[in-house]
Order: sequence, then structure tokens, then C-alpha cells
Amino acid sequence: MITKISGTLDSVDHTGNCIELAVGPMVHEVLVTELVRRSLQTKIGQPVTLHTMEFLEGTPGRGNLVPRIVGFLSEVEREFFDLICEVDGVGVRKALRAIVRPVGEIATAIDEQDAKALATLPGIGAATAERMIAKLRRRMPKFALLIAREAPGEAAAGSGDVFSETFEVLRSLGHSDSDARRLVDVLRAEKKKPKDVQEALESIYRQIHKPR
Repeated sequence: MITKISGTLDSVDHTGNCIELAVGPMVHEVLVTELVRRSLQTKIGQPVTLHTMEFLEGTPGRGNLVPRIVGFLSEVEREFFDLICEVDGVGVRKALRAIVRPVGEIATAIDEQDAKALATLPGIGAATAERMIAKLRRRMPKFALLIAREAPGEAAAGSGDVFSETFEVLRSLGHSDSDARRLVDVLRAEKKKPKDVQEALESIYRQIHKPR
């Protein structure tokens, strides 16, 4: 299974949820959420790396299954998307249409059982919103990182390490650049350094929700 793909962004389909990524002499069509499409639309001609998942689309009985690739800006986005697809009545295509808001915002709505907010997502009505809450609510704390209100710090995220990757994931979750930098700075100040992005996010979440 293809879990990551890197290449040059060749085109972005502004009428649908797909892009084309040139990898060597080959050009791959990659399906993306509206959120990812907006992030990439100004990067045509630039190198892009996407975390990916694959699925087969078509009718098995007719033998016309087509392999598809779905791309995400981070592993956290991919994991969140995979969870959304587990909800009865959703599936890959509906999930692609639905994720038009930052992952953190949608996860918070699920965590807070805000069915009304979820029902406003494209293709997600009231009944599906209730199913999302029932299925996923206890699995959302990792994704529902709340944006703190304190003034941001000045230090920038590093590059090529867990801290810089965490910075990018926080941005994909809906945090502003300044807030993501502030959260990463708090993480840097801790004695125990995180071994990966998942551990870093869990540490940040604990700090945000620590009793004052």
C-alpha cells in the first residue's frame, strides 16, 4: 500500500476534489479533501509530499474496480479521515466532500456532541451527525486540540525534526502560525522530549487541559 507520495504539484482541479502530482515521468491523480485542495492551490510547480491511503472504487460484481489514492497533509489528517469513513453511511467519497473545515474544528464538534454544527458539513445530515458522535466521540481528544487564547511566543518552530512536523500538524488542525509556534515552544521547554508527532500532540493536549 502507498502510504506517502512526493512529487511536483502539476495541477489542482478547482471544480472537484483532486490534484495531479508528477512523480518522475508519471503523473498521479490524487483525491483530496476541500481543506487540502485549498492549502495546495497556490503551490503548483512546487514539491509536495502527501500522506496517502488507497481504496478500490467501482462495482466488484462487474469487475470494474479502479484503485484510487487519497492524499493528506499529515498523518493525523489521514487517521482522522479513516475514522470518519468508519461511520455508517459515510464512506470515502462523502468524507472527501464533508471535510471542508479544519480537523480540530470538526473533532471538537464531535467531542462536544454538537450535532447541529456537524450537520452543516456538506453531505452530513442530522442523522449522520448523530452517528458520528455515537461512533467517534471517545476517540476525538487526540484531534480536538483547542486553540489557547494566550499571546503567542516569538520563537519559530525548528526544521527537519519532531518539533517542525508537530508545527505543521497543528497548522493542519486549524491553528494559526503564531499559535502553533507558541504550542511548540511550550513543548520544547519540557524536560522529556517527544519521540514522535503523536506523543507531541498528546503532550500538548494534556497541557491545554491541565487544571489551573
